[in-house]
Amino acid sequence: MTIELRHLRAFLAIAEAGTITRAAARLHLTQPALSRTLRQLEDHLGARLVDRSTHHLELTAEGRTFRDRAHAALSAVETALDPRGLTNRPLRLGHTWAALGDHTVPLLRRWDETHPGIPLELLRVDDRTAGLTQGKVDAALLRGAVTSPGLRTEPLLSETRVVVMPADSPLAALPEVTLADLADRPIALNTVSGTTTMDLWPPAARPVATIEVTNTDEWLMAIAAGRAVGVSTSATPSNHMHPSLVYRPLADAPTVPVVLAWREGPVHPALPDLVALAHRILATGKP
Repeated sequence: MTIELRHLRAFLAIAEAGTITRAAARLHLTQPALSRTLRQLEDHLGARLVDRSTHHLELTAEGRTFRDRAHAALSAVETALDPRGLTNRPLRLGHTWAALGDHTVPLLRRWDETHPGIPLELLRVDDRTAGLTQGKVDAALLRGAVTSPGLRTEPLLSETRVVVMPADSPLAALPEVTLADLADRPIALNTVSGTTTMDLWPPAARPVATIEVTNTDEWLMAIAAGRAVGVSTSATPSNHMHPSLVYRPLADAPTVPVVLAWREGPVHPALPDLVALAHRILATGKP
């Protein structure tokens, strides 16, 4: 059979709602009709997308992979059918927490001067690829290893690491901090978009505990409250200053690569200009 957009919308509604009942109500369909639509999609793909063995539906591994593809496909169709796209559509640039650091404002200002007819929209998306695999953005500024399939990357720079701590922490008296200095303290880890894991420490000298959060705001709050310390990059201080926080260089940790990433296939026509401008801004510190 022919798969239509309704199949993708039905699957995404189920994935978001967690039950057939809520998804059917949201789509104004009956439960049997929605279940048939899901089965048709699974039969076409030859894979089970949803685990129905529990009361609360869970996506299978194949379902989680297909969810990103379905988001991207719907986004591409909506963009193609948007009448505003017949003129100059915005270039959507995603990031997870620090964009391009101190270079962000010069990049935006210079873009506005040189491309007045093409808005550059900077969007924070709490996702491993800053919304790129979901089709929410046209390109993204990403840190660390980029392992998602179907993405191309352009290296931009490497950033040193810093320790983020409460202002009243004893470590604040040090001019710089080492990994060993952090071993007896809980570490706040952003499990969705962070670049720090326990692999940063030698196996025999890892911190005593971790606090897992899912976005930058929760990460900063856990640190400011004195519940943990965090490890980030040199881009963070200028974007997230707070009187309750202190930043110190982390002396013995590797740098973090920063890349501009985009999906394989057709791209926004202005993407090459963005790549070139980012390199110019970084090379000279100004346009």
